Parts: sequence; C-alpha cells; structure tokens
Amino acid sequence: EYMGVFFIQKMEVPKQEQKETDGNESPEEIEPINQQRKKLHRYPYSIVWTPIPLLSWILPIIGHMGICDSAGTIYDFQGPYTIGKGKMAFGNPTRYIVLNPERIGVEPENGSSKREIWDKSVSRGCDIYSERVHNLCFDNCHSHVAVCLEHMKYHGIAKWNMFMLAFWMFFCGKFVGVGGILKTFLPLIIVLILALMFYAMTRR
Repeated sequence: EYMGVFFIQKMEVPKQEQKETDGNESPEEIEPINQQRKKLHRYPYSIVWTPIPLLSWILPIIGHMGICDSAGTIYDFQGPYTIGKGKMAFGNPTRYIVLNPERIGVEPENGSSKREIWDKSVSRGCDIYSERVHNLCFDNCHSHVAVCLEHMKYHGIAKWNMFMLAFWMFFCGKFVGVGGILKTFLPLIIVLILALMFYAMTRR
C-alpha cells in the first residue's frame, strides 16, 4: 500500500492545493526553492540527501538523509546522540524532495497551524534521536526522518521506514543542479571504468 507514495508526491506543491483550505485554516504558503535558497542550503518542508563516500559510489541508492523545518534549516542524525543543524554530516545536499504541509495527517490542536505541526514533529524526531546510538543498517539517518514524518502522519501514513525513503529519494529526488548530479554519479562512473579496465587487463 505504500509503493504509490514514492511517485504521487511532486517536487513542487501543486498550485491548486496551495489555494485550497482545510476548514477555517489557510493553506501554508511555500516559497519556491530558487537558486538563492540552494546557495544558502535552505529547503523548507523538504527532505534532503547527499552521497556517502565509498558507500554511495558503489550503491547510489544509499546515502545520507536529513529533514528541514518550515524555515529550511536542515536537521540530520549524524552519529550517536548527535543531531546536526544547518550542515549535513557528509556535505551539502545534492538532492531534495519538497513535501506539502497540507498533507499532514495530524489534526490541529488549540488552533495550531500546519507549519507549527511540521516544526513540532521535526523537533520531536530530533529529540528522540539525540538520545539514540547510530546504527548504519538498522537505526540511521533515514530512520530519523521516518520518525519525524510519523509524528505528523505525513500523507496519512503512520509508519515510515528507511526503505520507503531511500527508494522515494532515488526515484523522485530532484537534483540541486549539475553539481549535484556529478557529485552523486561521477564517482560511480569512475569506479565502473576502473573496474572494466582492471577486468580487461586481467583477461589479456
């Protein structure tokens, strides 16, 4: 039931959804991520991704992930009991997906806005993971983002996981630019070329 979520979320919030309202609440205004925001590494309401040296060179679907608050500040689970703020553990983002706060599944309480729910969910996820030991395979940066999304029940989904997020980013993530494409795939291409050259030499 979760496979469709990888493809139904577009990189930008549809204009018609920005104009719609939920009850008496006005929809959140999401400013487009322009070149200036990219230079500042600010991605409001987004999940962001950057390659991990060596690991991503071999398997480009594997990388480091973070989540941004409504102001665009990046938060990522960098290691045991450590949450980074504003700067990712393995460098600036190369890919991102802009989410839509109107798809938050948690009902507002005491007049709280979607923006407040989003930021509170991100903060809660960071608090939880600031007390956890990092495990590369089972409890990692993707898990941290998943917990943040779970707290807001994004897209009505109560249980997110690292596999959902990894595939979603790999197939739907938007590159920040040509530099992001090169940083993501150039090392893999070089590794493949070297491997082919080595194979050719051993066949002689």
